[in-house]
Amino acid sequence: MTDALIELSERLEAAAQELRAGHLEPETTLALIEECAKLASEASVEVEQRARAALEPLPDLPGQLPLPTA
Repeated sequence: MTDALIELSERLEAAAQELRAGHLEPETTLALIEECAKLASEASVEVEQRARAALEPLPDLPGQLPLPTA
């Protein structure tokens, strides 16, 4: 995982621990759930961008010649 994904994962885990503790007020719980949804969305975007970048072909660099086909 990348640094951004590790950070998002850690933030989600911390939020989940707070929710599991069960000592939050309803308004605070709702805000934390919304924060979790936002973090999950950010993680999804990050993963999608990484996957897309891994699948894209490398650009042709100046001075490179094509490999001969056999």
